[in-house]
Amino acid sequence: MSGTRKITVAEKDQMLHALETHQINTLVELRRIEKEFAVLGSPDVAAPMTAAWSYYVNSNSLLTELRGLTKNYPFSSECVEEAKRRVYSDPESNRSWNFCWLVLAKVRSDQLVPYYARYQASQPAMWGGRNPTVDESTQLTKAFVAEWHYALDHMLRHWSRPPTR
Repeated sequence: MSGTRKITVAEKDQMLHALETHQINTLVELRRIEKEFAVLGSPDVAAPMTAAWSYYVNSNSLLTELRGLTKNYPFSSECVEEAKRRVYSDPESNRSWNFCWLVLAKVRSDQLVPYYARYQASQPAMWGGRNPTVDESTQLTKAFVAEWHYALDHMLRHWSRPPTR
């Protein structure tokens, strides 16, 4: 399926079933289905697609994919959790059905990467139980920021424009 033709009713039903049973739970596959449904233009796919994106984020699949892109400096779970909290408390969060995009966009717009990179780099656990020097913490912060921004940009590139209403 290329996204340029309308899918059949049977294909739509199969995709809906796959979403509802969480058989599809990667960003690439969810985006593929989202694009197929956009061509279809059927209102009955909105709720299942919204639920699938929420499941993707809340089941830690988003964090897992981010960490797959940040093998040297694993992406901060605290950063993702804070972004989720901010999306939930943001009155503008209803501007999109796509919870994943909202969370990723919130990480970027609220500049959560530098904050959580500094926090994580300053933790004694990162330094064998000792407090790092300012230079050590600064150097590690820069490494976290570079890798985490790469991952964030990589994930956000899946949307050529924001999925907003």
